[in-house]
Amino acid sequence: MTEVTSGLPPSHLAREAAPDRVTMHGGAVAIRGVTKSFVTGGVRRRALQRIDLDLAGGELVALVGPSGCGKSTLLNLIAGFTEPSTGHVLVDGHHVTGPGADRGFVFQQPRLLPWLSVRSNVELGPRFSGARAADRRALAEEMLELVGLAGEGDRPPYELSGGMQQRASIARALAARPRILLLDEPFAALDALTREQLQDELRRIWQATGTTMVLITHSVDEATYVGTRIVALTRGPGRIVFDEPGLGQVSQQPGLRSTSEFLALRDRVHHVVVRSAQGNS
Repeated sequence: MTEVTSGLPPSHLAREAAPDRVTMHGGAVAIRGVTKSFVTGGVRRRALQRIDLDLAGGELVALVGPSGCGKSTLLNLIAGFTEPSTGHVLVDGHHVTGPGADRGFVFQQPRLLPWLSVRSNVELGPRFSGARAADRRALAEEMLELVGLAGEGDRPPYELSGGMQQRASIARALAARPRILLLDEPFAALDALTREQLQDELRRIWQATGTTMVLITHSVDEATYVGTRIVALTRGPGRIVFDEPGLGQVSQQPGLRSTSEFLALRDRVHHVVVRSAQGNS
């Protein structure tokens, strides 16, 4: 396990060895001294405790931890949906002051507009940015093909399965050409088989686009399998207690989930998450 206090983890060392990676991909995130508190019923509750984190452009980061550790809060801070109580969030060197087209967001539920076709849902971002109709349609078809929904554009969303709807949601987010894609437990409501299939799909999409991705998940297996990097938070107020490379670079290797490498890393992450849930981090 790599503790934050024990020096730079291997992923940080790799970025120092290749400093031009951020410039090549864009979508780098820098979180500096961030805390976040909420006031409910006159009581102040701290959700995040001094988060310092650098995400290189082109990474697929799996953010894992027990319920209430602040994972979604941290994702919302990067998205610009809320502001830190202290500290700063920067994307490609610019302070985040609100939502922006450089950051796409995929929610737990697809949230597709039922009165529009699948294609029209995917076209929403380009439409709001003023793209021409022909360009919007071409881009939507490209994104639908990318997520495995070629030929489904004319259907209403309610005719699609849950997994297909979530693919359409990812296509809609990608159609805005974001540098960062933020995913808040997008597979949590799906059955186990569909979830595993979409984990592979997400990895394939990441490889095809090079987009920086941050995936929130409660599943240690999912974090180990999907992430090129795994970051774990302790029970609230959340702070980073684990930061190591995952197996996302090789996750399409047949039978990876049964290898000793996968099982060993999964068990270490699981141990950290369980200890943090018990307040023993």
